[in-house]
Amino acid sequence: MSKSLDRLLLLQTFVRIADAGSISAAARSMGLSQPSVSRQLAELETRFKAQLIRRTTHDLALTETGTELLADARQLLDEWEALAEKYRNDGSTLKGKLKVVVPIALGQLNLLDTVIQFQNEHPAISVSWQLEDQSIRFAEIGCDCWVKIGPVPDDSLVIEPLGQVERLVVAAPRLLKCYDQLQTPTDIEKLPCIALEPFEGRRIPLTNQQGQSVTICPTARMTTNNIFALRAATRSGLGLAVMPRWLVEDDLQHQRLIDCLPQWRAPQLTIHVASLPGRYQTQRLQSFLKVLRTAVPEIPGMTSMATIF
Repeated sequence: MSKSLDRLLLLQTFVRIADAGSISAAARSMGLSQPSVSRQLAELETRFKAQLIRRTTHDLALTETGTELLADARQLLDEWEALAEKYRNDGSTLKGKLKVVVPIALGQLNLLDTVIQFQNEHPAISVSWQLEDQSIRFAEIGCDCWVKIGPVPDDSLVIEPLGQVERLVVAAPRLLKCYDQLQTPTDIEKLPCIALEPFEGRRIPLTNQQGQSVTICPTARMTTNNIFALRAATRSGLGLAVMPRWLVEDDLQHQRLIDCLPQWRAPQLTIHVASLPGRYQTQRLQSFLKVLRTAVPEIPGMTSMATIF
């Protein structure tokens, strides 16, 4: 085996250890013995003249150098795979692993059918569909693309807007019955609020169809970082909430929730997809990104970026 392939093998082993969380688990996933994997890690540390992993009796943790190397190793291995795929292009079917991180509600309700259809069309692809609302460290977790609502805090990635989410102020009928003459934003301010972190706080800016803007400051009775909890609490009548139309369209049609201010809307949020620069992208990732560009604008209450621009 050539030295260049040896280096790639050592990096692959290091990444597998980091992903598995232990040397023994990495060894099992690779079909190797634990001493063999330990020797590869030791050789990599010797070559870099640095400790990459701190070992304890029960677990391991990456050192600062190990954390930096993990990000670089993932990019190098991704670039190698994309390069190898490019030059062995024989017209064969798409195959390999694809790891996608998506917001919990979108990934569970709106995009799950999309990824299932994609995988049915490409059965040789193994998809890891990870649901996560919080920001991630892209390189550390080793995903191929990250769908995020709102800005992506990583300028090393290619960030593409897919659509904008219409958001409206909604409340349960039982809550609205307790208040009279709720016709203007100032009236709505009387209602208690359920806030979704990090998008809403005590101040909710609203804009009407004529471009007029106002900010309401309802009292927050409850805060949550989970949009399903937000919807359930709002349905129960606990308070009003700012919701994306794609999540509450059915509730509005069946009057489980009411659009409190039909002429006013909260600021739209942009849905982005983030991925590594093109030279690191495999054909399976490029194919999936094409699917996302079509699927996201078709979600109810979503404005296509093509329409905006």
